Amino acid sequence: MQDANLIDGEAASADAEQFVTFTIDEEHYGIAIMAVQEINNWTGSRHLPSQPDYVRGVCSVRGTFIPIIDLRCRFGQGVTEPTPQNVFIVVQIGARQIGLLADGVSDIVSANRADIKPVPDVSETKGSAFLCGLLNIDDDAVVGLVDLDSILETEAEAA
Repeated sequence: MQDANLIDGEAASADAEQFVTFTIDEEHYGIAIMAVQEINNWTGSRHLPSQPDYVRGVCSVRGTFIPIIDLRCRFGQGVTEPTPQNVFIVVQIGARQIGLLADGVSDIVSANRADIKPVPDVSETKGSAFLCGLLNIDDDAVVGLVDLDSILETEAEAA
Protein backbone atom coordinates (compact mmCIF):
# COMPACT_ATOMS: atom_id res chain seq x y z
CA MET A 1 0.00 0.00 0.00
CA GLN A 2 1.58 3.25 -1.12
CA ASP A 3 0.23 6.76 -0.77
CA ALA A 4 1.31 10.36 -0.99
CA ASN A 5 0.20 10.66 2.63
CA LEU A 6 2.62 7.93 3.71
CA ILE A 7 4.97 9.05 6.45
CA ASP A 8 8.42 9.36 4.92
CA GLY A 9 10.40 11.38 7.38
CA GLU A 10 8.50 14.61 6.84
CA ALA A 11 6.78 16.22 9.77
CA ALA A 12 3.05 15.52 9.70
CA SER A 13 0.77 18.52 9.74
CA ALA A 14 -1.03 19.48 12.93
CA ASP A 15 -4.33 18.42 11.35
CA ALA A 16 -3.00 14.98 10.39
CA GLU A 17 -3.47 11.74 12.27
CA GLN A 18 -1.26 8.69 11.91
CA PHE A 19 -2.48 5.10 11.73
CA VAL A 20 -0.81 1.70 11.81
CA THR A 21 -2.53 -0.30 9.07
CA PHE A 22 -2.93 -4.06 9.09
CA THR A 23 -4.80 -6.78 7.22
CA ILE A 24 -7.40 -9.37 8.01
CA ASP A 25 -7.91 -11.52 4.92
CA GLU A 26 -7.84 -8.99 2.06
CA GLU A 27 -9.33 -6.15 4.12
CA HIS A 28 -7.28 -3.22 5.43
CA TYR A 29 -7.80 -1.71 8.87
CA GLY A 30 -6.06 1.02 10.86
CA ILE A 31 -5.44 1.90 14.49
CA ALA A 32 -4.38 5.29 15.80
CA ILE A 33 -0.61 5.09 16.15
CA MET A 34 -0.68 6.69 19.60
CA ALA A 35 -2.57 3.65 20.96
CA VAL A 36 -0.03 1.13 19.63
CA GLN A 37 2.54 -0.03 22.17
CA GLU A 38 4.32 -2.69 20.10
CA ILE A 39 3.87 -5.31 17.39
CA ASN A 40 4.83 -8.93 18.04
CA ASN A 41 5.03 -12.08 15.94
CA TRP A 42 2.50 -14.73 16.88
CA THR A 43 3.95 -17.30 19.27
CA GLY A 44 0.75 -18.79 20.69
CA SER A 45 -1.49 -18.02 23.62
CA ARG A 46 -2.73 -19.66 26.80
CA HIS A 47 -6.47 -20.38 26.75
CA LEU A 48 -8.65 -18.95 29.52
CA PRO A 49 -11.94 -20.67 30.39
CA SER A 50 -15.34 -18.98 30.08
CA GLN A 51 -14.24 -16.25 27.68
CA PRO A 52 -16.05 -15.04 24.55
CA ASP A 53 -15.04 -16.77 21.28
CA TYR A 54 -13.05 -13.74 20.15
CA VAL A 55 -10.72 -13.89 23.20
CA ARG A 56 -7.92 -16.25 22.17
CA GLY A 57 -6.40 -16.33 25.64
CA VAL A 58 -3.42 -14.50 27.09
CA CYS A 59 0.19 -13.95 26.06
CA SER A 60 3.06 -12.89 28.22
CA VAL A 61 4.61 -9.63 27.06
CA ARG A 62 7.58 -8.53 29.15
CA GLY A 63 6.27 -10.48 32.15
CA THR A 64 2.70 -9.13 31.94
CA PHE A 65 -0.19 -11.28 30.72
CA ILE A 66 -2.38 -9.49 28.21
CA PRO A 67 -5.59 -10.77 26.61
CA ILE A 68 -5.45 -11.49 22.87
CA ILE A 69 -8.50 -10.50 20.82
CA ASP A 70 -9.01 -12.33 17.50
CA LEU A 71 -10.14 -9.43 15.32
CA ARG A 72 -11.35 -11.70 12.51
CA CYS A 73 -13.67 -13.42 15.00
CA ARG A 74 -14.65 -10.13 16.67
CA PHE A 75 -15.62 -8.71 13.28
CA GLY A 76 -17.80 -11.79 12.59
CA GLN A 77 -15.55 -13.29 9.90
CA GLY A 78 -14.73 -16.65 11.52
CA VAL A 79 -11.88 -17.73 13.75
CA THR A 80 -8.23 -17.12 12.87
CA GLU A 81 -6.03 -20.19 12.58
CA PRO A 82 -2.79 -18.38 13.47
CA THR A 83 0.52 -19.16 11.81
CA PRO A 84 3.98 -17.69 12.45
CA GLN A 85 3.12 -15.03 9.83
CA ASN A 86 0.36 -13.60 12.05
CA VAL A 87 1.05 -10.75 14.44
CA PHE A 88 -0.54 -9.32 17.51
CA ILE A 89 -0.60 -5.58 17.97
CA VAL A 90 -0.38 -4.49 21.60
CA VAL A 91 -2.60 -1.47 22.17
CA GLN A 92 -3.57 0.65 25.13
CA ILE A 93 -7.33 1.00 25.67
CA GLY A 94 -7.88 3.19 28.71
CA ALA A 95 -5.96 1.56 31.53
CA ARG A 96 -5.87 -1.83 29.76
CA GLN A 97 -3.32 -3.35 27.45
CA ILE A 98 -4.65 -5.89 24.95
CA GLY A 99 -3.27 -7.70 21.94
CA LEU A 100 -5.10 -7.65 18.61
CA LEU A 101 -4.51 -10.71 16.44
CA ALA A 102 -4.17 -9.78 12.75
CA ASP A 103 -2.78 -11.35 9.57
CA GLY A 104 -0.01 -8.79 9.22
CA VAL A 105 0.97 -5.15 9.52
CA SER A 106 1.04 -3.10 6.31
CA ASP A 107 2.13 0.53 6.71
CA ILE A 108 1.99 3.66 8.76
CA VAL A 109 -0.20 6.23 7.03
CA SER A 110 -1.02 9.83 7.74
CA ALA A 111 -4.35 11.42 6.90
CA ASN A 112 -5.92 14.79 7.43
CA ARG A 113 -8.98 14.60 9.65
CA ALA A 114 -11.07 15.94 6.75
CA ASP A 115 -10.12 12.88 4.67
CA ILE A 116 -11.63 10.47 7.21
CA LYS A 117 -15.18 9.66 6.13
CA PRO A 118 -18.00 8.37 8.35
CA VAL A 119 -18.99 4.71 8.20
CA PRO A 120 -22.31 4.45 6.34
CA ASP A 121 -25.22 3.25 8.44
CA VAL A 122 -26.41 0.28 6.39
CA SER A 123 -28.53 -1.56 8.94
CA GLU A 124 -30.03 -1.31 12.37
CA THR A 125 -27.47 -3.74 13.76
CA LYS A 126 -24.31 -2.57 15.36
CA GLY A 127 -22.10 -4.53 12.91
CA SER A 128 -20.05 -1.54 11.84
CA ALA A 129 -19.76 -0.30 15.41
CA PHE A 130 -16.15 -1.50 15.50
CA LEU A 131 -15.21 1.18 12.98
CA CYS A 132 -15.04 4.92 13.59
CA GLY A 133 -14.24 6.00 10.04
CA LEU A 134 -13.11 5.07 6.54
CA LEU A 135 -10.06 6.28 4.68
CA ASN A 136 -9.25 5.97 0.95
CA ILE A 137 -5.66 5.07 0.18
CA ASP A 138 -4.45 5.24 -3.43
CA ASP A 139 -8.05 5.44 -4.69
CA ASP A 140 -8.21 1.63 -4.65
CA ALA A 141 -7.84 0.59 -1.01
CA VAL A 142 -10.21 1.51 1.78
CA VAL A 143 -8.93 1.37 5.35
CA GLY A 144 -11.49 0.82 8.09
CA LEU A 145 -10.39 2.77 11.16
CA VAL A 146 -10.94 0.66 14.28
CA ASP A 147 -12.75 2.15 17.28
CA LEU A 148 -10.66 0.52 20.01
CA ASP A 149 -13.18 1.29 22.77
CA SER A 150 -15.79 -0.85 21.01
CA ILE A 151 -13.50 -3.91 20.78
CA LEU A 152 -13.99 -4.74 24.46
CA GLU A 153 -17.60 -3.60 24.63
CA THR A 154 -20.00 -6.46 25.33
CA GLU A 155 -23.31 -6.92 23.56
CA ALA A 156 -25.11 -5.81 26.75
CA GLU A 157 -23.10 -2.58 26.91
CA ALA A 158 -23.72 -1.92 23.21
CA ALA A 159 -27.50 -2.15 23.60
